[in-house]
Amino acid sequence: MSSSRAVYTHGHHASVLRSHTWRTAENSAAYLVPHLRPGMSLLDVGCGPGTITADLARLVAPGRVVAIDTAEEIVAQSAELMASQGLDNVVCEVGDVYDLGYGEGTFDVVHAHQVVQHVADPVGALAAMRRVCRPGGLVAVRDSDYAAFIFYPELPELAEWSGLYHRLARANGGEPDAGRRLLSWAREAGFTEITPSASTWCFATPEDRAWWSGLWAERVTTSAMADQAIGHGFATRPDLDRLAAAWRTWGADPDGWFTVLHGEILCRA
Repeated sequence: MSSSRAVYTHGHHASVLRSHTWRTAENSAAYLVPHLRPGMSLLDVGCGPGTITADLARLVAPGRVVAIDTAEEIVAQSAELMASQGLDNVVCEVGDVYDLGYGEGTFDVVHAHQVVQHVADPVGALAAMRRVCRPGGLVAVRDSDYAAFIFYPELPELAEWSGLYHRLARANGGEPDAGRRLLSWAREAGFTEITPSASTWCFATPEDRAWWSGLWAERVTTSAMADQAIGHGFATRPDLDRLAAAWRTWGADPDGWFTVLHGEILCRA
């Protein structure tokens, strides 16, 4: 989330945004949805292109929603989405989780999806979210856990891709296996009432395999991740082409299965 303290491994290439714009409250924030009520105020940290934000905004309307991200062009995209959907209860702003410009207890709910894994100080980020959440309010955080991803067939190149991603994400200052650490980080940030859970995305139908494999084959070769991997000396262009080919091979296999595990926490402020 903080471009000044960690490098965002994925960047905002079209292949990344295809994944981000697929996300909804139903497939990415189901653990939070039952706790939302009309009239609640909500801060969405690391909102990205805003598809989850839009769903949350409808659930708390007419409550005020503030959506922040560090990338100005992505904030603009989120604002365009809100306008196109007639969501006049959402304000989209450039912001940093480490420097939230809101008073203590401003929001009933603070939400962050796939954010904490990308920050250099996850405990500090959670503490900052806790500060702006009202007493009795909720801080809701969901992050994936790359080491817990399960795929079949077990292509060695996909295991190599996982190792490369882990190495690169940590070189950038993040923690790719954040999901399993959320409870520990939240306790260290001062939360005492925490409800942990987990959920998955599963890509196994022909359509889902084609989509998931295609976007990762493209990310591996053309996104910020590719440039960073080469820049750090972790991979060569032929290496990345080989990994992309493996993704396409996996996607074409009728037995192909890929499960993404997420850790989740609901923290009472």
